[in-house]
Amino acid sequence: MAEAGVAAASLFGADRRLCSADILPPAEVRARIEVAVLNFLAALTDPAAPAISALPLISRGAANRGLRRALLRDDVSSVMEMCYKILGEGKLVTLRELFYTLLSESPTYFTCQRHVNQTVQDVVSLLRCTRQSLGIMASSRGALIGRLVLQGPEEEHVDCSILGPSGHAITGDLNVLSKLIFSSDARYIIVVEKDAIFQRLAEDRIYSQLPCILITAKGYPDLATRFILHRLSQTYPNMPIFALVDWNPAGLAILCTYKYGSISMGLESYRYACNVKWLGLRGDDLQLIPQSAYQELKPRDLQIAKSLLSSKFLQDKHRAELTLMLETSKRAEIEALYSHGFDFLGKYVARKIVQGDYI
Repeated sequence: MAEAGVAAASLFGADRRLCSADILPPAEVRARIEVAVLNFLAALTDPAAPAISALPLISRGAANRGLRRALLRDDVSSVMEMCYKILGEGKLVTLRELFYTLLSESPTYFTCQRHVNQTVQDVVSLLRCTRQSLGIMASSRGALIGRLVLQGPEEEHVDCSILGPSGHAITGDLNVLSKLIFSSDARYIIVVEKDAIFQRLAEDRIYSQLPCILITAKGYPDLATRFILHRLSQTYPNMPIFALVDWNPAGLAILCTYKYGSISMGLESYRYACNVKWLGLRGDDLQLIPQSAYQELKPRDLQIAKSLLSSKFLQDKHRAELTLMLETSKRAEIEALYSHGFDFLGKYVARKIVQGDYI
């Protein structure tokens, strides 16, 4: 029931076809590439062949929405060819490695990383499989720490409660992450926007007083961090997830990415959505922050706010917070709580969780 609720509220709730990127073995992905090319060639050589159905490509233009046109694009063909080769060699590459390889082999079609990222999402949409299935490994900045023991495929154990404040680095290999075995006596998961705040809470060992797991993507959430958070939520479905983000439009956008998905992820977005609750900072916390710590909203904040407000998935309480930001033209960062001392942050988090002060 909870999974269905997240699906309905996801960015792609209106079109369930956009929630179906499969996790496939290399042989099946290579077979799908072969079939896609053969179907395209058959359609070219037989004018009377039935029209090939339109696909929800992520490539942002009506001219690219059909399979015939998509495969006519040299960038899509180049990425599929490269993925076919990578899978045949049994390798994994990052998006950055893929970009530089394509830049050397197809410089006419790829001039920037963003173009490669978008084309990969077109291939994901075309073949209906995840990036990992294509042999593309997620780059990860994420880390976690707290009441959690990780057991890897080689039987190695990592006790995340005895690590230094930097925590355990999350690998970008989703195959490895999918095989981890979790053991935890935590009661809460806390997703932290910033690495500095994550390290402050880890240094204070908040998980010794409040049984919890801390996780951060050190900014905008990457795929690997979202993947392991989703795995934790599936393993411990009764363990609530709280988000600690700045009180600004970017902080809310980060929370919404964990909660609903990212439209830039295309078909893969919903797969890693989690039921994340907003712990702080929120409008009710502004009384704790000195006036001198407030900052003016920047043009980028206004742009993000406009995008969020135009989204149908934004729940009413989140919309009210965003409206308050715009009405006051102010933003506040979590670090502003240090005006009460460095040890105040842990107390603030624990108090809000215990009192049920979240939305």
